[in-house]
Amino acid sequence: MKECNVSANKSKCTCTYEPCSRKGKCCECINYHRKNQELPGCFFPPNMEKTYDRSISRFISCYK
Repeated sequence: MKECNVSANKSKCTCTYEPCSRKGKCCECINYHRKNQELPGCFFPPNMEKTYDRSISRFISCYK
């Protein structure tokens, strides 16, 4: 299994929540949001990501 490249991931991360301790740690981010029945911010278009509504229903409404 490939090691996580946090610095490369951070450069591509579109999440605008700055105090997030999981930036660049995609596995941790996905696990955190999944546990909360959400999706990570990078799954959303920029205008929706900024609302911080990571719900699955919000995700579906974005791509209908």
